[in-house]
Amino acid sequence: MKKFGLIILILLLNLNLGYSQTESEIDSLLIGIAETENSKEIIKTVQAEKIRAFGENSLIILAEFFTDTTLTKVKSECHNRNLTKGEIAIIMADRIESMPYFTVTRIQNCTLTFCKNNPNRIEYYFSINNYLNNKVFKERYVEWLFSEDRLKSVKGKDRKKRKKILTEWKNNSR
Repeated sequence: MKKFGLIILILLLNLNLGYSQTESEIDSLLIGIAETENSKEIIKTVQAEKIRAFGENSLIILAEFFTDTTLTKVKSECHNRNLTKGEIAIIMADRIESMPYFTVTRIQNCTLTFCKNNPNRIEYYFSINNYLNNKVFKERYVEWLFSEDRLKSVKGKDRKKRKKILTEWKNNSR
């Protein structure tokens, strides 16, 4: 019985250490992206490609950075200001899996006007997001990540994979 308990303890520690390592790796990649001068170039960086390669597994980790207000060198032409590290994390999460903008901002953009020539559609909402504050945005985003509607959007093996990811997230981050 003691051996079984020890094995379980070791497995739990390995899961938590693996999660931490990924979080620190994403943090260092976000710091690298923060050196970009223009927000339109964020998704073209090597660091952004590495984060995107993590895929869906990185979404909850990126959400942890949404509230980071550290200013970066990244200039947003849409808002004529520098972006925060949290806003870069939001852009990256949106690039991995497009966010339901109305769900997370509670604002419907019926005119479909976005920042011209900017591939980061979520960036349009940053002025609204700052009004809401990133904590509320993060809460709505995480709620959507774990929603049944999001789970229902995939079928077959992908659904099983997403369920497994959601279970791991719940066990490691909540």
